[in-house]
Amino acid sequence: MHTRTRNLIVVATLALLVACSPDGPAPKIEVLSAKAHLVSGYDALVRITSESGGGVAVELNGKDISEMFREESGGMSWLGLVYGLRDGRNMLTAGGTAIEITNYPITGPMISGPHEQPFVCQTEEFATVTGEMLGAPLDENCSIETRIDYVYLSTSGRFKPWSDGSRPVDLAETTTSTGQTVPFIVRVQTGTVNRAVYESAVLHDPAEPPPDPWTRSAGWNGKLIYTHGGGCQGGWHHQGDRTGGVLREGLLKEGYAITSASLNVFGVNCNDLLASETHMMVKERFIESHGEPLFTIATGGSGGSYQSHQTADNYPGIFDGIIVTASFPDVTSATIFTVADARLLHFYFSETAPSLFTKDQQRAVSGFSMWENLPRLSGSAARIDPVFEKDVPASEQGGAVKVELLEPLRYHPTTNPSGLRPTVYEHTKKAYGIDPATGFALRPLDNVGVEYGLAAFNAGTITAAQFLDLNERVSGLDVDGQHSLERHAADPAAAKVARQTGRILYGGGGLRTTPVIDYRTYTDDREQGDIHMKVHQYSTRARMIAANGHADNHVMVVGGKWRFTDDEPDLRTLFRQMDNWLTRLSHDTSEGDSAARVVNAKPADLVDGCWDNREEPRKWIAEKQTFDGPGVCNELYPAYPTPRHVAGAPLANEIVKCQLKPVARDDYNVALSDSQFGRLQKAFPDGVCDWTEPGVHTGEHQGVWLSFWAVRGESSRTVANKFVAMFAGFSPLVDILRVPDHFVSVL
Repeated sequence: MHTRTRNLIVVATLALLVACSPDGPAPKIEVLSAKAHLVSGYDALVRITSESGGGVAVELNGKDISEMFREESGGMSWLGLVYGLRDGRNMLTAGGTAIEITNYPITGPMISGPHEQPFVCQTEEFATVTGEMLGAPLDENCSIETRIDYVYLSTSGRFKPWSDGSRPVDLAETTTSTGQTVPFIVRVQTGTVNRAVYESAVLHDPAEPPPDPWTRSAGWNGKLIYTHGGGCQGGWHHQGDRTGGVLREGLLKEGYAITSASLNVFGVNCNDLLASETHMMVKERFIESHGEPLFTIATGGSGGSYQSHQTADNYPGIFDGIIVTASFPDVTSATIFTVADARLLHFYFSETAPSLFTKDQQRAVSGFSMWENLPRLSGSAARIDPVFEKDVPASEQGGAVKVELLEPLRYHPTTNPSGLRPTVYEHTKKAYGIDPATGFALRPLDNVGVEYGLAAFNAGTITAAQFLDLNERVSGLDVDGQHSLERHAADPAAAKVARQTGRILYGGGGLRTTPVIDYRTYTDDREQGDIHMKVHQYSTRARMIAANGHADNHVMVVGGKWRFTDDEPDLRTLFRQMDNWLTRLSHDTSEGDSAARVVNAKPADLVDGCWDNREEPRKWIAEKQTFDGPGVCNELYPAYPTPRHVAGAPLANEIVKCQLKPVARDDYNVALSDSQFGRLQKAFPDGVCDWTEPGVHTGEHQGVWLSFWAVRGESSRTVANKFVAMFAGFSPLVDILRVPDHFVSVL
């Protein structure tokens, strides 16, 4: 131990043992690394503040731990890494103040419910930043010993392993955003939490003392970036062999610390609840190792946008701002609704009525820019199809897994009826619930009353005969994801839980006060089709407007050069603008509505717009982004609807099950004969969707920081009974609590 560090501990210990004046104010205790009721790993970073000065004696569960604290500058507060927490409830006291801390094992879970089984460890396949493999796991939870590795940026632009000894001649330097010029050496901490491998990277010279909450690296600008990986299909039952990536040269060059985890790659873990739980546990590890960041920015594309949106909305405070790309609101609604409809339509066009529609007419019914999106997005429906079949076209395949060990374990209705069902719903069944008759996860998926091709029919692109045949013979997807004659109907409990608990993005939780930048490369016109349609970012904005009355904290930019180089500087610009936004916000100490303060802090130059790249030099167009409004940006980068939008669904695309109304002639621009109208009524015996009304099974959003796990030390049924009594006046929550397999507690 350094002499200076030892002296600090001695001085702080003496100060803390001084009795607080009996007439002075009670000290304040803050758990900095996590919420006090959601601490993991048997330790926590704690600050104690005493306005009367002097000091206080600190006890944990009746044992004096004052020696764990060191005095901070000013002599009014002490910072301590409290270790030795026991599993479950702990009592921390200082002077006349006490706080309860609830600890969970570092292996989890905390809020997401029991661990999914089976689960394949992949530490032996995980390469560290130096190229070395992590090796065999230490236990059934895929744990490894935490390790520290160093790499440096070469003047040639490549990261190389660092070795002790003389400094390499090709060692690059960087000047951070705080003006510190430091060698470009990166310290990477790698460990495991919640059965995920995590990495945390920060600029640090190994010749200097190791960073900790009291000793910050000169190369760290005090700010944290959380990166994510995309995907979804196959994202279950395994640990993953990569994170969202922490060796991001452009961000490290600015001095940002970067962290991520394997379960924050959606292609590894397609479950936003488990992703949020991993977020909170990984950020806790970072704070305990490096100290509390000034703010945290989440970033990621596609599946990374799901996580950024939903954690920001459902668990506010983990992220202070988000920068997303190729975005969707969530996987449960906009994405799955679209891929399920694409599979139904592609099957109808290719198998049921193979010669009835031209490709242009098929495209019009789908709404997509390119016909190729029909088979491509049909294939993406594998995420809700548990059945793998050999010799099945890719557009009809299911049973997606990414680990060979899982392949023989997969479900098949005849050959392996008790096998694994690799779908989004099964992977998130703790939230959606389980059908007691089958043991399968319940589904918030519905197409009853959906009039496919409605806008194309009203526009005269398809005929009445085509419109009728389509809606008479389009199928549904049964519980095994296979085509059925009947349309699929959502389970009421699953639909309610999805809407009320944030599995379907609400937009009015933490997102109300979160700065959001949504940038993208335009992909709607890719020749082979692409799932990352521009419409989905408008769905997110529509939800925010519906929940909050505005989306002034949501910025959209399209068509940029998204790197950190001088030739392609636009991503660097966005991060600097977000940094400025959050810095301005942190300086605003005014009272009043927090959402208004977020909007007021937005930099004047951070506005909606697009880049016109048709000529050099390219031109920036500052223009409010709208789904189908006028403007240069929509001429350059038009947005296209999904099949659900063509059927009349609102832009927000969040309705699981629509309310029904009787079939009415006035809804159609083309006159229908009595025979045709009779066929339409027969096709929709219970009525058609009334998209002007809210969906069925919605109810009030149940708030933020929800848990799908019992308080440790109590059975879920005991806790459920407590909450039923506590919230007896709030019937939607009570209804959820009465479903044993998806208990939700408000923490």
